[in-house]
Amino acid sequence: MTARCVMVLGTTSGAGKSWLTTALCRHYARQGLKVAPFKAQNMSNNARVVAGGEIGSAQYFQALAAQAEPEVRMNPLLLKPEADTRSQVVLMGQVNEELSNMPWRGRSLHVWPQIAAALDELMAENDVVVIEGAGSPAEINLHASDIVNMRVALHANARCLLVSDIDRGGAFAHLYGTWALLPTEERALIHGFVLNKFRGDAGLLAPAPQMLQDLTGVPTVATLPMWWQHGLPEEDGIFDDRTRASGAVSKTVAVIAYPRISNLDEFQPLKNVPGVRLVWARAPADCVGADWTVLPGSKATAADLAWLRTQGLDRAIAAHAAQGGAVLGVCGGLQMLGEALIDTHGIDGNAPGLGLLPLVTQFDLQKTVRHTHTTFGALQGAWAGLSGVAAAGYEIHHGQTAQHPAMAKAGDIAREVLPEGLGWQNTAGNVLGVYLHGLFEDPRVLHALFGATAPTLDTVFNGLADFIETHFEPGVLDQLIAP
Repeated sequence: MTARCVMVLGTTSGAGKSWLTTALCRHYARQGLKVAPFKAQNMSNNARVVAGGEIGSAQYFQALAAQAEPEVRMNPLLLKPEADTRSQVVLMGQVNEELSNMPWRGRSLHVWPQIAAALDELMAENDVVVIEGAGSPAEINLHASDIVNMRVALHANARCLLVSDIDRGGAFAHLYGTWALLPTEERALIHGFVLNKFRGDAGLLAPAPQMLQDLTGVPTVATLPMWWQHGLPEEDGIFDDRTRASGAVSKTVAVIAYPRISNLDEFQPLKNVPGVRLVWARAPADCVGADWTVLPGSKATAADLAWLRTQGLDRAIAAHAAQGGAVLGVCGGLQMLGEALIDTHGIDGNAPGLGLLPLVTQFDLQKTVRHTHTTFGALQGAWAGLSGVAAAGYEIHHGQTAQHPAMAKAGDIAREVLPEGLGWQNTAGNVLGVYLHGLFEDPRVLHALFGATAPTLDTVFNGLADFIETHFEPGVLDQLIAP
């Protein structure tokens, strides 16, 4: 079995590569084909646990859309930014300190053999491999060390779609300029242009698509309308000003959006629950009127905690809690809610916590990466609905959290509501911290907290496939995988 490869490239980050790749995975899977996604290198703090370690969330969802088991070969290299000039490097699912300390351009020679091997194996085992690029393939300053765009396309002899976000303006220039900057042998792999996020009458685009084809020989194969609520988590950004509840708002959830926020995609189901309004909070004013304040995961807990204080959000969170408002911390957010972060290994940094839970977190060299099935104990107050609820999720963390010894001795004790130190609640009942990511993706948790359900992932994936089948030119999707 040698797969036909389809690759989705973009003129920019945020052009729509990830969701289109996901849609193509489901489309081809619905044809009865064995399909796998692939992205050689992903830079994201949104990660999921799979057999062998962790991969980018986008490839995890793409695998589910392809009806395949997510695995590390689908995203052999994951870069998790810890600062503007530093990332943790995850190779084949595992943190690699040597690569993490290596200069950016020096990595490609070291990682390409494993990337190529992973792709070759997937091609040998599947009918179709749908490949996602990164950023733009025309970053000419990076072309010599490219391991994610055209080097992959050439290796796989992939038929490529080039996507541009027309809502930003300049889409035809982006498409032509990207094509023009590619070497001749790479241009030959571009089989179609896609205009994404179009508003209005597509007929008004004429004669530009034909003019572009006259210049390049490449047809525009799809004009995709703007689609706000496709239901798939965003890969590159969170600040969706159009996030609104369906119907009357009954609960507002403010998620603190610190600079190194991680696993933000786990909150996507809240955007789909009727009556729930999700707000990404970067300033105290964003928290005003919120029923819940959520501290999500962080790739740099101490640094994000310092940013939170600089913004004055520490005072806003404390005031919300003091008034009895519900507060939830997830992973790094749980760590922030405690009294102190202790780092003797130089992993994250030492810092005083927010003091809303009498806990202390110590960072270990060993990283916990695993799927977890557990059951909540008895909870009080705002979180009482979770009492006795079974839940499934995943853990990705260096920190280990326990009771603050001095405070416990003085009688200030957090209640352990999940076994093995996975969840804690204050005595008042309004502050809850958990290590478990993915709670809101569990229908049992959604029903316990909201008495509602969100659309299933299968519903989302089928909707994406229906969308592209409607808006691509007839026959194009079949031609991309024709012998």
